[in-house]
Amino acid sequence: MKFEIIVSLFATMIISAVLTPFIRKLAFAVGAEDRPNKRRVNKIPMPTIGGLAIFIAYTFTTMILLRDQFPTKILWGVYGGEVIIILTGIIDDIFVLKPRQKVLGISIAALWVYFTAGVKMTTITLPFITIHLGWLSLPVTWIWILAITNAVNLIDGLDGLATGVAIIALTTMGITAMFFLNVGNIFVAIMIFTLVAACIGFLPYNFFPARIYLGDTGALFIGFMMSVFSLFGLKNATFITLLIPVMILGVPITDTVFAIFRRLLNKEPITHADKRHLHHRLMQIGLTHRQTVLVIYGIALIFSFISLLYPISTLWGSILLTIAVLIGLELFVETIGLVGEDRQPLLNGIKKLVKDTTSKNNH
Repeated sequence: MKFEIIVSLFATMIISAVLTPFIRKLAFAVGAEDRPNKRRVNKIPMPTIGGLAIFIAYTFTTMILLRDQFPTKILWGVYGGEVIIILTGIIDDIFVLKPRQKVLGISIAALWVYFTAGVKMTTITLPFITIHLGWLSLPVTWIWILAITNAVNLIDGLDGLATGVAIIALTTMGITAMFFLNVGNIFVAIMIFTLVAACIGFLPYNFFPARIYLGDTGALFIGFMMSVFSLFGLKNATFITLLIPVMILGVPITDTVFAIFRRLLNKEPITHADKRHLHHRLMQIGLTHRQTVLVIYGIALIFSFISLLYPISTLWGSILLTIAVLIGLELFVETIGLVGEDRQPLLNGIKKLVKDTTSKNNH
C-alpha cells in the first residue's frame, strides 16, 4: 500500500477526532438529543448526529486526499447515496421519522447507487446452478441494502457498540477485498479502510461512558456503506462470496433476524421496539454496560475470523462450517433467551436426548 494512502488514513482518523467535539456542540444547538426514556440506557440527554463527523472525515479523504484512487463514476454515484442517507439520519435525529419514512430515505439512496454507480447484484452462482437475476437485480439489491442498513441501526443501543462492531466488520471486509475477492481494483479496500479510520477517530468519544452518540445519522451511514462495499464483491455472487459478508455482519444480522422471529411469535408488528435485543439480554442476565459491549466485540471478532476461513476452504468445508456456526449460534441465542426464555427447542431437544440416553443406560 502506498505511503500516501497510509498517511491519508491517519489524517482521516485525526480529522474525525478533531471534528467530533464541534459536532457535539452542533447537536445540542439544533436539538439533536437522545432524551432518557424507558427504552434508553442513558440517564441524561445525549447529543446525537455523531455520525456527521465520520461522514465529513470520510468524504474529505475520498474526495480530496485520495481522489485519484477512485473511478469518477463510482465515487460520485456512491457519494450521492451517502448524502441522501446522511440527510435522512439528521432529520430523524432532530425530528424523529416514522419507520416507513426512514425506509423511504434508505430506498432512495439504494436506487441512486444502483443507477448512478452501478452497485448491484446481477448473477448468483450456487453449486450446480447459475441464476441470472435480470430484472430481479433491482429488488434483490434494494432488499440487501435495506436489510444491512437497518441491521446496523438496530444494534446501536449501547455506548460504542455499533461503532466498535463496525470497525471489526469493516476491517475484515477490507482484508477480504484486498486478498480474496476479485473486485477488479484495490479502490474498494481503500474506501473501506478510510471509513474504518473515520470510525476509529470517533470511537474514544463514543465508548462507555459516551459523550456523543452515532445517532441514526451515523448508524444508517455506516450500515449503508457496509451494504454498498459488500455489493462490490457480490456483482457476480457465488455461494462463498454471499456467505462472507453475511458472516462478517453476523452480530447485526443475528440480532435483526431473531428480533423479527420474536415479534412474529409474540404477534407484534415487526417495527415494534422492545428491550429484548442482544445487548439488552446480556445486561439483563447480569453483565455491566462495558462488559456487554466487550462481549459483543468478542462475538463480532469470532464471526470475522470464521468469515476469513471461507475463501481458503473447500465447498463442503464451507457448508460444514456454516452448519456448525448455525448450531452454535442457535445454542447461544437460546441460552440468553433472545427469542424468549421459554423458547428453547434445541436445548430442550438435547436435554431430552441426554435424559433418554442416560435412563436407558441406567436400566
